[in-house]
Amino acid sequence: MSQVIANMSMSLDGFVADPNDGIEQVFGWYGSGDVAVPTAVEWATFRTSEASAGVLRHGLATIGALIGGRRLFDLTSGWNGMHPMGVPVFIVTHSVPSEWPHPEAPFTFVTDGIESAVAQAKAAAGGKDVAVASPTIVRQCLDAGLLDAVQVDLVPVLLGKGIPFFGELATGPVQLDGPTVVEGQGVTHLTYRVRR
Repeated sequence: MSQVIANMSMSLDGFVADPNDGIEQVFGWYGSGDVAVPTAVEWATFRTSEASAGVLRHGLATIGALIGGRRLFDLTSGWNGMHPMGVPVFIVTHSVPSEWPHPEAPFTFVTDGIESAVAQAKAAAGGKDVAVASPTIVRQCLDAGLLDAVQVDLVPVLLGKGIPFFGELATGPVQLDGPTVVEGQGVTHLTYRVRR
């Protein structure tokens, strides 16, 4: 059965990007090691420690669909039509982009809310897990009771300000169980289960 799992790299003080959407400080660990981890796209072969490579390989093998928000989609230019995970992507948005240069890409623009996006992603995942990779969409999933786990790739840096992973939840507090811990190079991978 598909699990819905939030996953983001985060600074020790809770930010996934700096105030200008810069991610170098929190995503630098993807290129800080000697072990190559190829993805579905040529431009994204990660180089990490062996421990982090194991975490990434597990994700590549078990994730069957991805949910993101329109802001992330716009910031990444839609990953040029193919997300590194190589899975169907569901973008939660108020409006479908008028000019999308990759109509053949496995992207679905969902305009009828997070519940619909999760249902469609689970159906597309074919029994594999669904990753949620956008702070606003993670909060929506938590508020709707749709999230099964939270994975934080915790980076030892304090940004001071920026884009928070967890902002104000409408339904807090949310109790978590765990974590399971994997120590990488320049990152600690933490997985928490959402308590029901």
